[in-house]
Amino acid sequence: MVTSIAQRVRKRRDALRAAGLRPVQIWVPDTSRPGFAEECRRQSLLVAAADASDPELSAFLDAALADLDDPAETCGAAISSPSPGRAISGNRVRPS
Repeated sequence: MVTSIAQRVRKRRDALRAAGLRPVQIWVPDTSRPGFAEECRRQSLLVAAADASDPELSAFLDAALADLDDPAETCGAAISSPSPGRAISGNRVRPS
């Protein structure tokens, strides 16, 4: 018996739902859009410049990497923030 594509898709989705999963739709940047690569480069340069000028961030990242390299550390080990009361935020770089 030949099943239609719609029936096979429905069967697959039903199996995934039965396994406790649910479908999610997300929107992502259109990488084929003109100017996408240039905008990625512009934002990357801004982040790199901000990171280079922040010695506390560099020390924090170095400590985090050292923790990853240390086999004595457990996965649940906490890494302290760069300085008391300071959080790392994605809002550090302001758009030009």
